[in-house]
Amino acid sequence: MSTRTAPATMVPMSGVGDVRGGVDDAAVDGLTVGEVSAHLGVTVRALHHWDDIGLVRPSVRTTAGYRLYTAGDLERLHRVVVYRELGLGLEAIRSVLDGGDTDVPTALRAQQAQVTERIERLRQLSVGLERMIEAHERGLLLTAEQQAAVFGSDWNPDWPAEAREKYGDTAQWRQYAERAATRTPEQWQDVVDTVTELDRALADAMDAGVEPGSPEANDLVERHRTVFSSSYFTLTRQMQVCLGRMYEADPRFTAHYDTVRPGLAGWLRRSIDANARAHGIDPDTASWE
Repeated sequence: MSTRTAPATMVPMSGVGDVRGGVDDAAVDGLTVGEVSAHLGVTVRALHHWDDIGLVRPSVRTTAGYRLYTAGDLERLHRVVVYRELGLGLEAIRSVLDGGDTDVPTALRAQQAQVTERIERLRQLSVGLERMIEAHERGLLLTAEQQAAVFGSDWNPDWPAEAREKYGDTAQWRQYAERAATRTPEQWQDVVDTVTELDRALADAMDAGVEPGSPEANDLVERHRTVFSSSYFTLTRQMQVCLGRMYEADPRFTAHYDTVRPGLAGWLRRSIDANARAHGIDPDTASWE
């Protein structure tokens, strides 16, 4: 048995090369599985598998029982490697190599079509990943002009960055970002319309003298939590209590609700607290959880 290494002409070029001139007749006495594995960059396991299924079998067996690959075997192995790099399955490769009437260009065009489809799917995935990254970093994937058109002229485009700075390491920000990554300006407009309708219902209830803690007020508080959870991130009742405090304490939120109806931020906070008590939550000790 020869123990020399394969001639340089047996080593395949990286990528797809010319398989016709890749075999040296000097190797006719054969190479072992290990030698072929080392020079072709194919695992021993793969070579054994191809042997088992009859795709490429070593043609020579020594008196010591070793099976050796001949120059012809190596030529076939080169072709298998090339077609595998092109993405063909083993049965398709067998058909190309053994099927005398196989239309090779047609088979390769079919593979090319599949590759093109995969490239498009990967391109779309890349775009989606880029939007997700931007959403986590920016929070809102709208231009300043789009933000003004959707949220109104009083909207400050710096607010999302402020929120990212303050809440960017929270689970709620991550959930918000994941939703924002897929929203179009039209979908954001739907969110604004839903929130505006809720604000109007809250203001009408306050004007009608609805008392915090009454069934009607509690229904509106639950509606507020549902709208918020579907628009931004999941809001628990304890978190809603904390949010109600912020509505009344933060001048920007107070200004928003006062624009809808003077005193609305305080009425909403009191209604949220009363609803929380009805569910066994002490507003004075509620936390963001």
